[in-house]
Amino acid sequence: MSSHDYRYMALALMLGRRGLGQVWPNPAVGCVIVKDGRIVGRGRTAQGGRPHAETKALEQARDLAAGACAYVTLEPCAHHGETPPCADALIKAGVARVVAACGDPDPRVSGKGFAALRQAGIEVVTGVTAKEAEQDLRGFFLRLEQGRPKVTLKLASSFDGRIATTTGQSQWITGTQARRHVHGLRACHDAVMIGAGTARADDPMLTVRELGQGQQPVRIVASRRLDLPMMSQLALSAKEVPLWLCHGPDADAELVKAWEGIGARLIACALKGQHLDMKSVLKALGDQGLTRVFCEGGGGLAASLLKADLVDEVVGYTAGLMIGGDGLPGVAAMGLAQLGEAPRFMLVETRALGGDVMHRWRREMYQGIPE
Repeated sequence: MSSHDYRYMALALMLGRRGLGQVWPNPAVGCVIVKDGRIVGRGRTAQGGRPHAETKALEQARDLAAGACAYVTLEPCAHHGETPPCADALIKAGVARVVAACGDPDPRVSGKGFAALRQAGIEVVTGVTAKEAEQDLRGFFLRLEQGRPKVTLKLASSFDGRIATTTGQSQWITGTQARRHVHGLRACHDAVMIGAGTARADDPMLTVRELGQGQQPVRIVASRRLDLPMMSQLALSAKEVPLWLCHGPDADAELVKAWEGIGARLIACALKGQHLDMKSVLKALGDQGLTRVFCEGGGGLAASLLKADLVDEVVGYTAGLMIGGDGLPGVAAMGLAQLGEAPRFMLVETRALGGDVMHRWRREMYQGIPE
């Protein structure tokens, strides 16, 4: 491996990230084809998941792909689906070398793509920027291995950790730059999820605005009884922007029919005690193909996800104001007796956004996928 390998792979990673939130259930992959020190082709997984990144890059490179090096962020697929295998396309194009960031755990692919390339006499190098690629693709990996999407929890709060005053006023604790950043995060997730309390209190739209976004994220509301306003922004836009309602098995059948009638997708989930079982909810969302879910509230939903050990990343926005102990906490009661029981995350990024501070935290880094 050379410094050039890392440079071109960094470009492939950047291309792949442009597909986050746009390509589910497929992974967001980037590919760069280089010949004689010149980039002759580049591509990413197209919106909707097809064509794949390698196909797009090869179309751009054309005959120049012969004898070239292909940099790809995930092992090229080796199975026949709606499109031919990317490994076969690389072989047919005559590339001489393939540099891949990480292997694909999909049993239809796992190791088979690399094996096909090597059998065709192509040099294969793996593990270049593996950690970065695995983090970008973590939602895809989690869905394959655990049957659920990656969950990012957003918390926008005052300096003392409150998300609303004692009267429930919450708009706006953070400033315009922080709110714009939230829209950027919505755009790179497959879905945005809130609880029923937030849906009732805030009447949110949950769409991406001002960023020229093409495919809107799926809007998800977790509501055991479907006790949600039928004249809300979510309801009135259900036929234009996808709206999924995760409800309990005891939800009123007439409400189920009513929501289906206005365009929502209803997903029945199991209960845990008196509340929705969030493991059941996320398993159902994984079954629907989602790989990345952005959870925006409220406190009860956040606590349920944290208690179930289902939060992979936390993005916090902290404003420089104090609300006090009678304000609404960002996370509801979790019943922890010892600090050792508390979910703990590692700080990976901090940034000033206008008058607010954004801080991003992650669980222990993904361990990687063997070749």
